[in-house]
Amino acid sequence: MKMHSYRTTHFLLFFLSIQIMCAQKPQKPNSAEIYNQIQKLNFLGSVLYIAAHPDDENTKLISYLSNEKKAQTAYLSLTRGDGGQNLIGPELREQLGVIRTQELLEARKIDGGQQFFSRANDFGFSKNPEETLQIWNKKQVLADVVWAIRKFQPDIIINRFDHRTSGNTHGHHSASALLSVESFDLTNNTKAYPEQLAYVKPWQVKKLFFNPSYWFYGSQEKFDAADKSTFLSFDTGVYYTNLGKSNAEISALSRSSHQSQGFGSTGTRGVDLEYLEPIKGLPSNTKSDLFAGIDTTWNRIDGGKPIGDLITKIIAKYDFTNPSKSIPSLVKAYEMIQLLEKSNWKIIKSEEIKNCIANCAGLYLEAVASQPEASPGETVQLTIEAINRTDAKILLESITTFPDQVTLSQNKSLGNNIDTKFSAVVSIPSSADFTEPYWLKETGTLGMYVVKDQENIGIPDIIRNNYVCFNLKIDGLELPLKRPIVYKYNHPAKGEMYQYLDIVPEVSTSFEEKVILFNTDKSKEIAVVVKSGKDNLKGELQLELPKNWIVTPDKFAVALSKKGTEKVFHFQVTPPKEAGEIFAKSALIVNGKKYSSEQVNIEYPHITKQQILQPAVSKFIKLDINIGPQKIGYIMGAGDAVPASLLQMGYDLIFLDPEEITAESIASFDVIITGIRAYNTIESLVNKQQLLFDFVKKGKTMIVQYNTPSLLKGVQLAPYPLTLSTNRVTEENADVVFLAPDHAVLNYPNKITKKDFIGWTQEQGLYYPSAYDAAFTPILSSHDTGEQDLDGALLIAPYGKGYYVYTGLSFFRELPQGVSGAYRLMANIISLQNRNSETVSNPKNK
Repeated sequence: MKMHSYRTTHFLLFFLSIQIMCAQKPQKPNSAEIYNQIQKLNFLGSVLYIAAHPDDENTKLISYLSNEKKAQTAYLSLTRGDGGQNLIGPELREQLGVIRTQELLEARKIDGGQQFFSRANDFGFSKNPEETLQIWNKKQVLADVVWAIRKFQPDIIINRFDHRTSGNTHGHHSASALLSVESFDLTNNTKAYPEQLAYVKPWQVKKLFFNPSYWFYGSQEKFDAADKSTFLSFDTGVYYTNLGKSNAEISALSRSSHQSQGFGSTGTRGVDLEYLEPIKGLPSNTKSDLFAGIDTTWNRIDGGKPIGDLITKIIAKYDFTNPSKSIPSLVKAYEMIQLLEKSNWKIIKSEEIKNCIANCAGLYLEAVASQPEASPGETVQLTIEAINRTDAKILLESITTFPDQVTLSQNKSLGNNIDTKFSAVVSIPSSADFTEPYWLKETGTLGMYVVKDQENIGIPDIIRNNYVCFNLKIDGLELPLKRPIVYKYNHPAKGEMYQYLDIVPEVSTSFEEKVILFNTDKSKEIAVVVKSGKDNLKGELQLELPKNWIVTPDKFAVALSKKGTEKVFHFQVTPPKEAGEIFAKSALIVNGKKYSSEQVNIEYPHITKQQILQPAVSKFIKLDINIGPQKIGYIMGAGDAVPASLLQMGYDLIFLDPEEITAESIASFDVIITGIRAYNTIESLVNKQQLLFDFVKKGKTMIVQYNTPSLLKGVQLAPYPLTLSTNRVTEENADVVFLAPDHAVLNYPNKITKKDFIGWTQEQGLYYPSAYDAAFTPILSSHDTGEQDLDGALLIAPYGKGYYVYTGLSFFRELPQGVSGAYRLMANIISLQNRNSETVSNPKNK
């Protein structure tokens, strides 16, 4: 039993420290924010909001519960959003999931919530929960929901989606609600997932709600007219006078963190009613208080009443001009909490009150590394800073560095506003884990990530073990406070910039191109980048290829003197005569040890820098493909990686700035292609439509990739009537029927067959037109299992002397993944206007 208690306490403390340490820059709360933190000490109630993806959460409700009700509030997103689209860059799948994870964490910093995940992988759009739960592995995801509830111990669960309307929305959405409802009766059952009970205790949620809104009713008018007599309702449009913001304004800032999804939001003011429909649990004897019938005071803990009484006095006597006056009473409250029996609330409130004490003292504690990266076995110089900006009596007894766990005695009195700085070192163990998303370390499946350590499941962020513990004595109280080791520098335009100290491999390698096409028998120059993670790196670089692929030289000697330097090496690779696909690997041998990981850094201004380590591979494709001599003008869309693939194919491609498009500037192009969601994201493009239609009329080709219909705002997308819908084919290998088998696009310059649709990834296509003019010829038809045929995947219409093409086929996924058939079909679409030309590149004739 002792072991159980220790492990539970250890886990919860680790989780809370992760939440506290998630910000790169030191927190500097003002007097009003400290007051809110102290107020929160006196509320012992918790809510877990559950949905499927980043951006599904109701940030107004999370902010209201956290900031107005002062409840412990968390969001459980079953996935990390890996299957969505990316409006800010080219990252998709796992890399996009890493970005959206960080966006959720940024959102929670703003609205005051905490964040959890399951191991479910967002594999893309799903039309029903049955399919979702088959691909996800229902047993494992349900276990993760139960784990999150037992770990967080919420009094209340709120579902974003309705478990009774499965199939009416995204299958992931419905599945999240179904799993939440099922978990309600499992979390207090010791026979359900008993392996979890080595770390957490059974827990019974008291109430389960569904959070309805007009979206579920089809319109605001229908929702206003609906019977809501059984619903709870309350005003979340409150104004926080000490923060100077309405709840909706805070919510909008939180919502706007989801930049990769394009969910920038404008704050509102005034009354804003929120509704909750009771689903399970205790009946509510009020229509406005979701906590009715639940004791949210210190009385819920044996011996807790005196603590609540003391905190009430602290709140009443709080001095906004001098928060440090609260320190002695806060210290006393902390000591009283330590006398309580072990419980979840004891752990939570102990951590909260420690931070209140530190913030009341104006404590600034920081550990800054002399470098942004270190490799295992390396020693890193640190600058330690500690300053007390009050008259509180604070002694810095020592610091302990982690992960080496070395304690340095200090015994320095921190006088008011006297900055204390000194040097230290931290030794990175040779066995230290690299800094990377823990959920990506093991190879997962289409629907699930693999996380072998039960205690890690659900932790939102990268697990960072590099920190310094400041061992303080404040008003006689021993108070250890952790701070992450950071690297900071001054940017001439942005000022003080922070990032975490990352642990990196001694060396990483990468191919400059992740997909390389060989459409002739000739060799190609393949560039491999070597990056050193330590000084004086020496080794041998080689490519690992099947024997029928010839590479010269067989290896390169590598010598890099400085850590962080890069050098490019060029191999000549000759493909075999027969068509085929392989994954080439690059590896550097250092003292007999093979390094074959690529370091991918994801850096955007609105999120913490992320390091991903992945196999250093490139897909080599010997492809039977013919291409034409077309000159392409490309208008970039959102997160668009298609141009790189077109360049790989050998096309002459130039990027076009929509603002600068004139009839003269585009006259030299044969084809103009608009990237995915270009009309959703580039306002100026709308004003160029007539110029682009005239371009087609003169004998050229225009190819428009998918756009989201809800964001078109009346745009005339095509020279003929064309109505987009949300129709899609989510089964990537759905059987394809050729509706116009004799059309040039299926025959020139490459003969397209059903084999060209084998091996597509994630989905076949999306946002297909539901209605179109008779001038269009539908080329393809397919459908998901049990559904009607959709024939809008590829529409081609002659216009004047040229061709206008609209396609919802997911070229933006298939081309970067090296899907051969997608390359061949795209080549044919590009060649529409040149089908009678003889100037076609044909490898067979070379």
